[in-house]
Amino acid sequence: MQAKLSVVALSIAAVFALGACGQKEEPKPVAAPAAPAAPAPKPEVTVKLGHVAPMTGPQAHLGKDNENGARLAIDELNAQGLEIGGAKVKFELIAEDDQADPKQGTIVAQKLVDAKVNGIIGHLNSGTTISASKLYSDAGLPQISGSATNPTYTQQGFKTAFRVMANDVQQGKALGEFAAKQGAKSVAIVDDRTAYGQGLADEFKKSAEAAGLKVVATEYTNDKATDFKAILTKIKSKKADLVFFGGMDAQGGPMAKQMKDLGIKAKFLGGDGVCTPEFMKLGGEATEGQYCSLPGMPLEKLAKGPEFKDKFVKKFNAEIQLYSPYVYDAVMVMADSMKRANSVDPVKYLAEVGKTSYDGVTAKISFDEFGDLKGGAISMYQYKGGKLEYVETIGGSPMDAVKAEVKEAVAEVKDAAKAVAGAATDAAKSAAGSATEAGKEAVKAGADAVKGAADATKAAVEKK
Repeated sequence: MQAKLSVVALSIAAVFALGACGQKEEPKPVAAPAAPAAPAPKPEVTVKLGHVAPMTGPQAHLGKDNENGARLAIDELNAQGLEIGGAKVKFELIAEDDQADPKQGTIVAQKLVDAKVNGIIGHLNSGTTISASKLYSDAGLPQISGSATNPTYTQQGFKTAFRVMANDVQQGKALGEFAAKQGAKSVAIVDDRTAYGQGLADEFKKSAEAAGLKVVATEYTNDKATDFKAILTKIKSKKADLVFFGGMDAQGGPMAKQMKDLGIKAKFLGGDGVCTPEFMKLGGEATEGQYCSLPGMPLEKLAKGPEFKDKFVKKFNAEIQLYSPYVYDAVMVMADSMKRANSVDPVKYLAEVGKTSYDGVTAKISFDEFGDLKGGAISMYQYKGGKLEYVETIGGSPMDAVKAEVKEAVAEVKDAAKAVAGAATDAAKSAAGSATEAGKEAVKAGADAVKGAADATKAAVEKK
């Protein structure tokens, strides 16, 4: 019996065992594939550019204009999302006020050196630029000025010094030649004793005398003065045909006004420092018919000039005073040098600044062995009806002058072509099926106009 029970128990156990073997095993959950590791974010680096100009005092309007030009460039560079040396780059402007004072210029220069900025844009004035340039040179900091014109700045032998506009040698020569072309026989010269004013006046004197003009008076003032009646009374007695002023608009405007008040009939001529809206504001009616010069071609004649002006006015709700397009170019040249060097380190990108070939707003920018702009052109202007009217361009790149003249000649051709079309239509109407003499003459006149404009175009090209 016991044996039978054991057999039965074994049979039952076997059945259960077999049943258990037939059951499906619940599948174990499969682990989800691991997400790919997120790429490491690219490092970011802040590039600090020092900008120095007078932000207080009589020239504050010019300093703000310069700063705005730099800020426009900075904003555009940041919008591009540049990468240099494998890092995202954010440009930051460190603005300082040197009050147009050379001593203050060295103080803020040392401050920027200590702040370890990556480059210097400025200074505005020649005196402050020259005094600060040795500090930047000792620190190995590239310095690009958009407005300092005194030759001494780049003739000191500093490899860090550059400028993106013509210097006073180029400008003074053009001004002297222009004075002679206006028929002046005798000139009186006044300067404000600054590095800019004196430097420009000295170069003007050389050029004027070389052109056969007689210097009948040489007088001096300063960059804070507003009363010039004493020196102008002396000049009146000399009966000069033209008064040349080396200085800025804060003095030039009142000087022109006081010339009129004293009955001085001589023309007033100045450099870029008086080629500003502020000069007209301060001089009033006395500025009508007076002359000034600006380095470079007129903004409206440059390929990128009108676009820059529109952007500037839209962003700052202010008109361009003077140097802002040049300062804008200075920032862009520095950034371009960093890109070509693939480094924001001044030691590494400095060499690339000297190799610059940059198509800027103001010019095709490249530098000579001193850091001066190659082929610096000078454009002459006359104040008429409350605005500056372009007269002519002297020197500079021949092709720039050609392009400007050809542009004007082409416009003349187009106008002439319209005249021809109109003349032909009028002739057809008047002829009424048979050509009349009046119709023939109208067509001939139109054809002559086209030929004349075409000849002008050819002459403009051949002249250069």
